[in-house]
Amino acid sequence: MEPSCVQFLENKTVLVTGASGFLAKVFLERVLRLQPKVRRLYLLVRASDNKAAKQRLHSEVFEKDLFRVLRKNVGDERLNALISEKVVPIPGDISLNNMGVIRDSNFLQDTMQEIDIIVNSAATTRFDERYDVALGINTFGPLNILNFAKKCAKPQLLLHVSTAYVCGERSGLILEKPFAMGETLNGKNKVDIDAEIVSVEQKLKQLKKLGYSEEETKQAMKDLGLKRAKLYGWPNTYVFTKAMGEMLLGYCRESMPIVIIRPTIITSTFSDPFPGWIEGIKTIDSVIVSFRKGLLKCFLVDDMAVCDLIPVDMVANAMIVTAAEHSRESGSHTIYHVGSSYQNPVMYKQIYEILNRFFLASPLLGRNGLPIVPNVKIFPTMARFRVYTSLRYKLPLQILRLLRLIFPSQLGEKYEVHNRRFNIAMRMVKLYRPYVIFKGIFDDRNLERLRIKNEGTGIDKLIDSIKCIDWEDYFMNIHIRGLITHVLEK
Repeated sequence: MEPSCVQFLENKTVLVTGASGFLAKVFLERVLRLQPKVRRLYLLVRASDNKAAKQRLHSEVFEKDLFRVLRKNVGDERLNALISEKVVPIPGDISLNNMGVIRDSNFLQDTMQEIDIIVNSAATTRFDERYDVALGINTFGPLNILNFAKKCAKPQLLLHVSTAYVCGERSGLILEKPFAMGETLNGKNKVDIDAEIVSVEQKLKQLKKLGYSEEETKQAMKDLGLKRAKLYGWPNTYVFTKAMGEMLLGYCRESMPIVIIRPTIITSTFSDPFPGWIEGIKTIDSVIVSFRKGLLKCFLVDDMAVCDLIPVDMVANAMIVTAAEHSRESGSHTIYHVGSSYQNPVMYKQIYEILNRFFLASPLLGRNGLPIVPNVKIFPTMARFRVYTSLRYKLPLQILRLLRLIFPSQLGEKYEVHNRRFNIAMRMVKLYRPYVIFKGIFDDRNLERLRIKNEGTGIDKLIDSIKCIDWEDYFMNIHIRGLITHVLEK
Protein backbone atom coordinates (compact mmCIF):
# COMPACT_ATOMS: atom_id res chain seq x y z
CA MET A 1 0.00 0.00 0.00
CA GLU A 2 1.29 3.47 -0.87
CA PRO A 3 2.15 5.80 2.02
CA SER A 4 -0.54 8.46 2.45
CA CYS A 5 1.94 11.22 1.57
CA VAL A 6 2.48 9.56 -1.83
CA GLN A 7 -1.29 9.25 -2.28
CA PHE A 8 -1.48 12.93 -1.33
CA LEU A 9 0.53 13.84 -4.45
CA GLU A 10 -1.95 12.16 -6.78
CA ASN A 11 -3.71 14.72 -8.97
CA LYS A 12 -1.89 17.59 -7.26
CA THR A 13 -0.41 20.55 -9.12
CA VAL A 14 2.95 21.69 -7.73
CA LEU A 15 4.91 24.83 -8.55
CA VAL A 16 8.65 24.48 -7.91
CA THR A 17 11.05 27.43 -8.02
CA GLY A 18 14.79 26.99 -8.49
CA ALA A 19 13.97 23.86 -10.47
CA SER A 20 17.47 23.45 -11.91
CA GLY A 21 19.09 23.34 -8.46
CA PHE A 22 20.62 20.27 -6.79
CA LEU A 23 17.90 19.67 -4.18
CA ALA A 24 15.05 20.53 -6.58
CA LYS A 25 16.24 17.91 -9.09
CA VAL A 26 16.20 15.19 -6.43
CA PHE A 27 12.77 16.36 -5.24
CA LEU A 28 11.38 16.25 -8.80
CA GLU A 29 12.81 12.78 -9.44
CA ARG A 30 11.25 11.52 -6.21
CA VAL A 31 7.84 12.96 -7.08
CA LEU A 32 7.80 11.55 -10.63
CA ARG A 33 9.01 8.12 -9.52
CA LEU A 34 6.80 7.84 -6.43
CA GLN A 35 3.68 9.37 -7.91
CA PRO A 36 3.51 9.53 -11.73
CA LYS A 37 -0.17 10.44 -11.30
CA VAL A 38 0.78 13.91 -10.07
CA ARG A 39 -1.40 16.27 -12.12
CA ARG A 40 1.18 18.83 -13.17
CA LEU A 41 4.60 20.21 -12.24
CA TYR A 42 5.18 23.87 -13.03
CA LEU A 43 8.94 24.44 -12.94
CA LEU A 44 10.21 28.01 -12.65
CA VAL A 45 13.69 28.62 -14.07
CA ARG A 46 15.62 31.67 -15.15
CA ALA A 47 15.34 31.86 -18.91
CA SER A 48 14.55 34.42 -21.60
CA ASP A 49 11.46 32.65 -22.93
CA ASN A 50 9.51 29.37 -22.94
CA LYS A 51 11.80 27.70 -25.45
CA ALA A 52 14.93 28.57 -23.46
CA ALA A 53 13.26 27.39 -20.22
CA LYS A 54 12.35 24.07 -21.83
CA GLN A 55 15.87 23.59 -23.20
CA ARG A 56 17.42 24.45 -19.85
CA LEU A 57 15.24 21.94 -17.98
CA HIS A 58 15.98 19.29 -20.58
CA SER A 59 19.76 19.70 -20.42
CA GLU A 60 20.19 20.66 -16.74
CA VAL A 61 17.56 18.42 -15.15
CA PHE A 62 16.04 15.53 -17.06
CA GLU A 63 19.16 14.45 -18.97
CA LYS A 64 21.09 14.03 -15.72
CA ASP A 65 22.23 10.61 -14.53
CA LEU A 66 19.95 11.14 -11.52
CA PHE A 67 16.98 10.08 -13.71
CA ARG A 68 18.56 6.82 -14.93
CA VAL A 69 16.55 4.61 -12.51
CA LEU A 70 13.26 6.20 -13.52
CA ARG A 71 14.29 6.00 -17.18
CA LYS A 72 15.16 2.31 -16.79
CA ASN A 73 11.90 1.57 -14.94
CA VAL A 74 9.56 3.14 -17.49
CA GLY A 75 11.71 3.35 -20.64
CA ASP A 76 12.86 6.39 -22.61
CA GLU A 77 9.65 6.78 -24.57
CA ARG A 78 7.36 6.63 -21.53
CA LEU A 79 9.55 8.98 -19.47
CA ASN A 80 9.67 11.54 -22.28
CA ALA A 81 5.89 11.29 -22.60
CA LEU A 82 5.51 11.66 -18.82
CA ILE A 83 7.68 14.79 -18.80
CA SER A 84 5.84 16.20 -21.82
CA GLU A 85 2.48 15.55 -20.18
CA LYS A 86 3.24 16.59 -16.60
CA VAL A 87 6.00 19.21 -16.75
CA VAL A 88 5.40 22.85 -17.70
CA PRO A 89 8.52 25.06 -17.86
CA ILE A 90 8.01 28.64 -16.75
CA PRO A 91 10.63 31.34 -17.42
CA GLY A 92 10.80 33.63 -14.43
CA ASP A 93 12.80 35.17 -11.61
CA ILE A 94 11.68 35.09 -7.97
CA SER A 95 13.52 38.32 -7.20
CA LEU A 96 10.94 40.15 -9.34
CA ASN A 97 7.29 40.99 -8.63
CA ASN A 98 4.94 38.22 -9.74
CA MET A 99 8.12 36.09 -9.92
CA GLY A 100 8.94 37.69 -13.24
CA VAL A 101 6.40 35.49 -14.99
CA ILE A 102 5.75 37.31 -18.26
CA ARG A 103 2.93 35.37 -19.87
CA ASP A 104 -0.50 36.28 -21.13
CA SER A 105 -3.10 36.96 -18.46
CA ASN A 106 -5.18 33.93 -19.44
CA PHE A 107 -2.21 31.63 -18.78
CA LEU A 108 -1.63 33.21 -15.37
CA GLN A 109 -5.29 32.91 -14.44
CA ASP A 110 -5.40 29.25 -15.52
CA THR A 111 -2.19 28.46 -13.63
CA MET A 112 -3.39 30.14 -10.45
CA GLN A 113 -6.60 28.12 -10.59
CA GLU A 114 -4.62 24.87 -10.60
CA ILE A 115 -1.75 25.24 -8.12
CA ASP A 116 -2.07 23.30 -4.87
CA ILE A 117 1.48 23.32 -3.48
CA ILE A 118 4.26 25.88 -3.94
CA VAL A 119 7.82 24.74 -3.22
CA ASN A 120 10.56 27.36 -3.03
CA SER A 121 13.98 25.76 -3.34
CA ALA A 122 15.65 28.74 -5.00
CA ALA A 123 18.61 30.27 -3.18
CA THR A 124 21.98 31.86 -3.71
CA THR A 125 24.62 29.33 -2.70
CA ARG A 126 27.67 31.53 -2.10
CA PHE A 127 28.31 32.65 1.47
CA ASP A 128 29.85 35.87 0.11
CA GLU A 129 27.27 36.64 -2.59
CA ARG A 130 26.87 40.32 -3.42
CA TYR A 131 24.28 41.83 -1.10
CA ASP A 132 21.85 43.11 -3.73
CA VAL A 133 21.66 39.67 -5.41
CA ALA A 134 21.26 37.80 -2.10
CA LEU A 135 18.53 40.19 -0.92
CA GLY A 136 16.63 39.74 -4.18
CA ILE A 137 16.68 35.93 -4.11
CA ASN A 138 16.90 34.95 -0.43
CA THR A 139 14.90 37.74 1.23
CA PHE A 140 12.42 39.26 -1.20
CA GLY A 141 12.19 36.10 -3.32
CA PRO A 142 10.16 34.25 -0.65
CA LEU A 143 7.88 37.30 -0.25
CA ASN A 144 7.26 37.46 -4.01
CA ILE A 145 6.43 33.73 -4.00
CA LEU A 146 4.09 34.20 -1.02
CA ASN A 147 2.29 37.06 -2.77
CA PHE A 148 1.96 34.90 -5.88
CA ALA A 149 0.61 32.02 -3.76
CA LYS A 150 -2.02 34.30 -2.20
CA LYS A 151 -3.35 35.05 -5.68
CA CYS A 152 -3.84 31.36 -6.40
CA ALA A 153 -7.39 30.01 -6.14
CA LYS A 154 -6.77 27.08 -3.80
CA PRO A 155 -3.23 27.06 -2.42
CA GLN A 156 -2.85 24.35 0.22
CA LEU A 157 0.73 25.05 1.33
CA LEU A 158 3.88 27.04 0.71
CA LEU A 159 6.97 24.97 1.48
CA HIS A 160 10.14 27.05 1.76
CA VAL A 161 13.67 25.62 1.88
CA SER A 162 15.92 27.69 4.12
CA THR A 163 19.05 26.58 6.01
CA ALA A 164 19.66 25.44 9.57
CA TYR A 165 22.50 27.96 9.80
CA VAL A 166 20.14 30.93 10.00
CA CYS A 167 20.90 30.42 13.71
CA GLY A 168 24.26 32.13 13.17
CA GLU A 169 27.01 30.98 15.54
CA ARG A 170 24.82 29.92 18.44
CA SER A 171 25.91 26.98 20.57
CA GLY A 172 24.04 24.28 22.47
CA LEU A 173 20.68 22.84 21.43
CA ILE A 174 19.11 24.94 18.68
CA LEU A 175 15.32 24.68 18.63
CA GLU A 176 12.97 24.67 15.66
CA LYS A 177 11.66 28.19 16.24
CA PRO A 178 10.51 30.77 13.69
CA PHE A 179 12.03 34.25 13.62
CA ALA A 180 10.09 37.25 14.81
CA MET A 181 10.01 40.17 12.39
CA GLY A 182 13.16 42.26 12.83
CA GLU A 183 14.78 39.82 15.28
CA THR A 184 18.56 39.94 15.54
CA LEU A 185 21.06 37.44 16.92
CA ASN A 186 23.06 39.90 19.00
CA GLY A 187 20.18 41.75 20.65
CA LYS A 188 20.99 45.06 18.96
CA ASN A 189 18.54 47.29 17.08
CA LYS A 190 15.91 45.43 15.07
CA VAL A 191 16.52 44.66 11.41
CA ASP A 192 14.50 46.96 9.17
CA ILE A 193 14.31 44.97 5.94
CA ASP A 194 12.89 47.84 3.91
CA ALA A 195 15.75 50.04 5.10
CA GLU A 196 18.23 47.36 3.99
CA ILE A 197 17.00 47.47 0.40
CA VAL A 198 17.06 51.30 0.46
CA SER A 199 20.68 51.24 1.67
CA VAL A 200 21.57 48.86 -1.17
CA GLU A 201 19.96 51.14 -3.77
CA GLN A 202 21.76 54.16 -2.36
CA LYS A 203 25.08 52.31 -2.35
CA LEU A 204 24.66 51.26 -5.98
CA LYS A 205 23.89 54.86 -7.00
CA GLN A 206 26.96 56.07 -5.11
CA LEU A 207 29.22 53.48 -6.76
CA LYS A 208 27.88 54.38 -10.20
CA LYS A 209 28.46 58.08 -9.54
CA LEU A 210 32.05 57.34 -8.49
CA GLY A 211 32.62 55.44 -11.72
CA TYR A 212 33.24 52.01 -10.19
CA SER A 213 33.80 49.16 -12.64
CA GLU A 214 31.52 46.11 -12.63
CA GLU A 215 34.16 44.10 -10.75
CA GLU A 216 34.72 46.88 -8.19
CA THR A 217 30.94 47.21 -7.72
CA LYS A 218 30.62 43.46 -7.21
CA GLN A 219 33.28 43.48 -4.49
CA ALA A 220 31.81 46.56 -2.82
CA MET A 221 28.37 44.88 -2.66
CA LYS A 222 29.94 41.72 -1.21
CA ASP A 223 31.65 43.83 1.46
CA LEU A 224 28.39 45.64 2.24
CA GLY A 225 26.52 42.35 2.71
CA LEU A 226 29.14 41.01 5.10
CA LYS A 227 29.16 44.28 7.05
CA ARG A 228 25.36 44.33 7.43
CA ALA A 229 25.25 40.64 8.40
CA LYS A 230 27.86 41.04 11.13
CA LEU A 231 26.17 44.20 12.43
CA TYR A 232 23.17 42.08 13.47
CA GLY A 233 25.03 38.94 14.55
CA TRP A 234 25.09 36.74 11.42
CA PRO A 235 28.45 35.48 10.07
CA ASN A 236 27.80 36.01 6.36
CA THR A 237 25.45 37.44 3.75
CA TYR A 238 23.89 34.10 2.83
CA VAL A 239 22.47 33.16 6.24
CA PHE A 240 21.54 36.77 7.04
CA THR A 241 19.43 37.15 3.90
CA LYS A 242 17.90 33.68 4.37
CA ALA A 243 16.88 34.64 7.92
CA MET A 244 15.23 37.85 6.68
CA GLY A 245 13.38 35.77 4.07
CA GLU A 246 11.98 33.60 6.86
CA MET A 247 10.93 36.72 8.77
CA LEU A 248 8.95 38.05 5.82
CA LEU A 249 7.19 34.72 5.32
CA GLY A 250 6.18 34.50 8.97
CA TYR A 251 5.07 38.11 9.18
CA CYS A 252 3.13 38.30 5.90
CA ARG A 253 1.66 34.78 5.70
CA GLU A 254 -1.85 35.64 6.94
CA SER A 255 -3.81 32.35 6.60
CA MET A 256 -1.34 30.69 4.22
CA PRO A 257 0.02 27.41 5.68
CA ILE A 258 3.82 27.66 5.75
CA VAL A 259 6.40 24.91 6.23
CA ILE A 260 10.04 25.93 6.47
CA ILE A 261 12.60 23.19 5.91
CA ARG A 262 16.00 23.98 7.42
CA PRO A 263 18.55 21.45 6.16
CA THR A 264 22.12 21.38 7.44
CA ILE A 265 25.05 20.60 5.08
CA ILE A 266 23.50 18.72 2.15
CA THR A 267 25.54 15.87 0.69
CA SER A 268 25.15 13.14 -1.95
CA THR A 269 22.21 10.71 -2.03
CA PHE A 270 22.19 8.00 0.61
CA SER A 271 20.03 5.50 -1.28
CA ASP A 272 17.49 7.06 -3.68
CA PRO A 273 17.40 6.80 -6.60
CA PHE A 274 20.86 5.25 -6.07
CA PRO A 275 23.69 5.97 -3.60
CA GLY A 276 26.23 8.71 -4.19
CA TRP A 277 24.64 11.00 -6.77
CA ILE A 278 25.84 14.57 -6.41
CA GLU A 279 26.17 17.60 -8.63
CA GLY A 280 28.86 20.24 -8.32
CA ILE A 281 31.24 20.98 -5.47
CA LYS A 282 29.21 21.44 -2.29
CA THR A 283 30.31 23.06 0.97
CA ILE A 284 32.36 20.24 2.45
CA ASP A 285 33.44 18.91 -0.95
CA SER A 286 35.76 21.82 -1.76
CA VAL A 287 37.79 20.76 1.29
CA ILE A 288 37.70 17.10 0.21
CA VAL A 289 38.87 18.01 -3.31
CA SER A 290 41.73 20.17 -1.98
CA PHE A 291 42.65 17.37 0.43
CA ARG A 292 42.69 14.80 -2.40
CA LYS A 293 44.93 16.96 -4.61
CA GLY A 294 47.36 17.62 -1.77
CA LEU A 295 46.64 21.36 -1.98
CA LEU A 296 45.34 21.56 1.58
CA LYS A 297 48.37 21.88 3.85
CA CYS A 298 46.69 23.32 6.92
CA PHE A 299 43.13 24.08 7.97
CA LEU A 300 41.17 25.68 10.76
CA VAL A 301 38.81 23.13 12.33
CA ASP A 302 37.83 22.01 15.81
CA ASP A 303 38.24 18.29 15.23
CA MET A 304 35.98 17.53 18.20
CA ALA A 305 33.15 19.65 16.80
CA VAL A 306 30.19 17.98 15.09
CA CYS A 307 29.88 18.26 11.32
CA ASP A 308 26.14 18.20 10.63
CA LEU A 309 25.55 16.43 7.31
CA ILE A 310 22.35 15.26 5.64
CA PRO A 311 22.03 13.30 2.37
CA VAL A 312 19.98 15.15 -0.25
CA ASP A 313 17.43 12.35 -0.75
CA MET A 314 16.54 12.52 2.96
CA VAL A 315 15.84 16.24 2.58
CA ALA A 316 13.64 15.61 -0.49
CA ASN A 317 11.72 12.92 1.40
CA ALA A 318 11.19 15.30 4.32
CA MET A 319 9.79 17.89 1.91
CA ILE A 320 7.21 15.42 0.57
CA VAL A 321 6.15 14.13 3.99
CA THR A 322 5.85 17.56 5.65
CA ALA A 323 3.90 18.93 2.68
CA ALA A 324 1.37 16.12 3.07
CA GLU A 325 1.18 16.63 6.83
CA HIS A 326 0.53 20.38 6.85
CA SER A 327 -1.40 21.15 3.67
CA ARG A 328 -4.68 22.92 4.32
CA GLU A 329 -3.67 23.81 7.92
CA SER A 330 -4.84 27.40 7.72
CA GLY A 331 -2.39 29.82 9.28
CA SER A 332 0.11 27.15 10.39
CA HIS A 333 3.82 27.99 10.51
CA THR A 334 6.04 24.98 11.16
CA ILE A 335 9.84 24.67 11.18
CA TYR A 336 11.70 21.43 10.47
CA HIS A 337 15.42 20.97 11.01
CA VAL A 338 16.67 18.21 8.73
CA GLY A 339 20.11 17.16 9.91
CA SER A 340 22.11 14.58 11.83
CA SER A 341 23.80 16.27 14.81
CA TYR A 342 21.02 15.49 17.31
CA GLN A 343 20.49 11.80 16.56
CA ASN A 344 23.62 10.60 14.75
CA PRO A 345 26.52 13.06 15.12
CA VAL A 346 29.82 12.69 13.26
CA MET A 347 32.84 14.71 14.37
CA TYR A 348 35.33 16.43 12.09
CA LYS A 349 38.02 14.24 13.63
CA GLN A 350 36.24 11.13 12.32
CA ILE A 351 35.84 12.66 8.84
CA TYR A 352 39.53 13.63 8.76
CA GLU A 353 40.55 10.06 9.68
CA ILE A 354 38.19 8.60 7.04
CA LEU A 355 39.57 10.92 4.33
CA ASN A 356 43.12 9.94 5.27
CA ARG A 357 42.33 6.24 4.99
CA PHE A 358 40.47 6.64 1.69
CA PHE A 359 43.12 8.67 -0.11
CA LEU A 360 45.99 6.59 1.25
CA ALA A 361 44.26 3.49 -0.17
CA SER A 362 43.16 5.21 -3.41
CA PRO A 363 45.58 8.11 -3.99
CA LEU A 364 45.47 10.58 -6.84
CA LEU A 365 48.61 10.47 -8.97
CA GLY A 366 50.58 13.68 -9.39
CA ARG A 367 52.12 14.95 -12.63
CA ASN A 368 55.28 13.00 -11.80
CA GLY A 369 53.26 9.77 -11.68
CA LEU A 370 53.73 9.39 -7.94
CA PRO A 371 50.83 9.13 -5.49
CA ILE A 372 49.80 12.32 -3.67
CA VAL A 373 49.93 11.70 0.09
CA PRO A 374 47.72 14.15 2.01
CA ASN A 375 49.44 15.80 4.97
CA VAL A 376 47.25 18.40 6.64
CA LYS A 377 47.94 20.26 9.88
CA ILE A 378 44.76 20.97 11.87
CA PHE A 379 44.37 24.00 14.14
CA PRO A 380 41.36 24.27 16.50
CA THR A 381 41.53 28.06 17.01
CA MET A 382 41.87 31.02 14.68
CA ALA A 383 44.73 32.44 16.78
CA ARG A 384 46.89 29.33 16.38
CA PHE A 385 46.00 29.08 12.71
CA ARG A 386 47.04 32.70 12.08
CA VAL A 387 50.39 32.27 13.87
CA TYR A 388 51.19 29.16 11.82
CA THR A 389 50.15 30.57 8.45
CA SER A 390 51.98 33.85 9.11
CA LEU A 391 55.26 32.06 9.83
CA ARG A 392 54.87 29.25 7.30
CA TYR A 393 53.35 31.13 4.34
CA LYS A 394 52.84 34.87 4.81
CA LEU A 395 56.40 35.73 5.85
CA PRO A 396 58.02 33.74 2.98
CA LEU A 397 55.56 35.40 0.58
CA GLN A 398 56.61 38.86 1.79
CA ILE A 399 60.28 37.92 1.29
CA LEU A 400 59.47 36.58 -2.19
CA ARG A 401 57.64 39.82 -2.99
CA LEU A 402 60.75 41.83 -2.12
CA LEU A 403 63.01 39.51 -4.13
CA ARG A 404 60.65 39.89 -7.08
CA LEU A 405 61.61 43.57 -7.23
CA ILE A 406 65.24 42.53 -7.71
CA PHE A 407 64.63 39.56 -10.02
CA PRO A 408 61.27 40.33 -11.69
CA SER A 409 61.69 38.00 -14.67
CA GLN A 410 62.68 34.96 -12.56
CA LEU A 411 60.43 35.40 -9.51
CA GLY A 412 57.50 37.53 -10.69
CA GLU A 413 55.31 34.67 -11.90
CA LYS A 414 56.28 32.43 -8.96
CA TYR A 415 55.16 35.09 -6.48
CA GLU A 416 51.84 35.64 -8.28
CA VAL A 417 51.05 31.90 -8.30
CA HIS A 418 51.86 31.36 -4.61
CA ASN A 419 50.17 34.56 -3.52
CA ARG A 420 47.00 33.62 -5.41
CA ARG A 421 46.95 30.13 -3.82
CA PHE A 422 47.48 31.62 -0.36
CA ASN A 423 44.64 34.13 -0.81
CA ILE A 424 42.27 31.40 -2.06
CA ALA A 425 43.11 29.20 0.94
CA MET A 426 42.60 32.07 3.40
CA ARG A 427 39.32 33.01 1.75
CA MET A 428 38.12 29.41 2.14
CA VAL A 429 39.07 29.41 5.82
CA LYS A 430 37.37 32.75 6.39
CA LEU A 431 34.13 31.60 4.76
CA TYR A 432 34.01 28.25 6.55
CA ARG A 433 35.24 29.43 9.95
CA PRO A 434 31.74 29.73 11.50
CA TYR A 435 30.96 26.12 10.54
CA VAL A 436 34.22 24.28 11.26
CA ILE A 437 34.24 25.48 14.86
CA PHE A 438 30.42 25.42 15.20
CA LYS A 439 29.19 24.32 18.65
CA GLY A 440 25.47 23.97 17.97
CA ILE A 441 23.30 20.85 17.83
CA PHE A 442 20.12 21.06 15.76
CA ASP A 443 17.00 19.75 17.43
CA ASP A 444 15.12 17.72 14.79
CA ARG A 445 12.33 16.40 16.96
CA ASN A 446 9.54 17.73 14.73
CA LEU A 447 10.53 15.36 11.91
CA GLU A 448 11.20 12.50 14.33
CA ARG A 449 7.74 12.96 15.90
CA LEU A 450 6.25 12.84 12.42
CA ARG A 451 8.12 9.61 11.66
CA ILE A 452 7.05 7.98 14.95
CA LYS A 453 3.46 9.17 14.48
CA ASN A 454 3.33 7.37 11.13
CA GLU A 455 5.26 4.23 12.12
CA GLY A 456 4.02 1.23 10.19
CA THR A 457 2.17 3.29 7.57
CA GLY A 458 4.98 3.42 5.01
CA ILE A 459 5.69 7.06 5.73
CA ASP A 460 8.31 6.07 8.30
CA LYS A 461 10.19 4.30 5.49
CA LEU A 462 10.12 7.48 3.42
CA ILE A 463 11.66 9.45 6.27
CA ASP A 464 14.24 6.91 7.40
CA SER A 465 15.76 7.68 10.76
CA ILE A 466 19.12 9.40 10.37
CA LYS A 467 20.40 6.80 12.83
CA CYS A 468 20.55 4.27 9.99
CA ILE A 469 23.62 6.00 8.50
CA ASP A 470 27.04 4.50 9.26
CA TRP A 471 29.17 7.56 8.53
CA GLU A 472 32.38 5.64 7.81
CA ASP A 473 30.59 3.45 5.28
CA TYR A 474 28.80 6.47 3.82
CA PHE A 475 32.01 8.40 3.22
CA MET A 476 34.20 5.47 2.15
CA ASN A 477 31.70 3.72 -0.13
CA ILE A 478 29.15 6.35 -1.14
CA HIS A 479 29.98 10.04 -0.86
CA ILE A 480 33.64 10.25 -1.89
CA ARG A 481 33.16 7.72 -4.70
CA GLY A 482 30.07 9.62 -5.85
CA LEU A 483 31.98 12.90 -5.80
CA ILE A 484 34.75 11.40 -7.91
CA THR A 485 32.36 9.70 -10.36
CA HIS A 486 29.75 12.42 -10.85
CA VAL A 487 31.84 15.58 -10.42
CA LEU A 488 35.61 15.18 -10.58
CA GLU A 489 35.77 12.73 -13.49
CA LYS A 490 33.11 14.45 -15.59
